[in-house]
Amino acid sequence: MAEAVKKVEKTDEEWRQLLTPEQYYIMREKGTERAFTGALVNNHEDGIYRCGACGAELFTSDTKFESGSGWPSFWTTVTPDAVELHEDRSHGMRRVEATCSTCGAHLGHVFPDGPRPTGQRFCINSASLSFEKKK
Repeated sequence: MAEAVKKVEKTDEEWRQLLTPEQYYIMREKGTERAFTGALVNNHEDGIYRCGACGAELFTSDTKFESGSGWPSFWTTVTPDAVELHEDRSHGMRRVEATCSTCGAHLGHVFPDGPRPTGQRFCINSASLSFEKKK
């Protein structure tokens, strides 16, 4: 049986102190950065992409691909339980929201137009991620 994810819980004020205003807007208020503006869109180094709020491992560089969408895109998560998926009916659309399983931070959305083997595109805001270069 898989080990349960240890949850990180903080008050809004604690998150505001920990995150930049842009990160807070995106990760706590479900905002979106403008396409092609994120620091990690064109990152091609080997390593781990972590949650920008709590540091949990979310994606690896070997699952990142060029989607042309303007946001870092991945075809799968580092482990099946790293990211939680939720129905999102905001803005008159029907989408699947991706959040960090550990702290609940909004990461982006998942679309069914990615490459094989999953066919998924985890379209993630750079501001929701930190990157740890492989040693």
